[in-house]
Amino acid sequence: MSNTERTFIAVKPDGVQRGIFPEVLRRFSQKGFKLVGIKLTLANEELLREHYADLQSKPFFPSLLSYMTSGPVLATVWEGRALLGATNPLQSAPGTIRGDFALDMGRNIIHGSDSVENAEKEIALWFKKEELVDYKAEMYGWIYE
Repeated sequence: MSNTERTFIAVKPDGVQRGIFPEVLRRFSQKGFKLVGIKLTLANEELLREHYADLQSKPFFPSLLSYMTSGPVLATVWEGRALLGATNPLQSAPGTIRGDFALDMGRNIIHGSDSVENAEKEIALWFKKEELVDYKAEMYGWIYE
């Protein structure tokens, strides 16, 4: 994605409960991504069923729902995407969030939109339009010009 496209990133309950979310925010910010929306929320089952609609037929879906409702989720919207690592932490490179912090594939710290289309859908699901802020970050002149 170019750095002008928005993506949805959620720090899952294990990332919030283990106190990893400040490091997640720091890494995205230091790479020049712009935070345009953030909220700490308890995701309900209805929201999660819509968010993970493509996974409902999978045998792990009930445990995914249980995990994602087990604690708070830090929902964020950024301009840009990188840095997550593979879904399976064992395949994630060191220096990626999952490579550094995830303990197993089921509890892998973070969710990131996998396409522009899914990002738009996920952002609309988790955020109202007025909860997103459009601004020019001063760092852009130093990083991209």
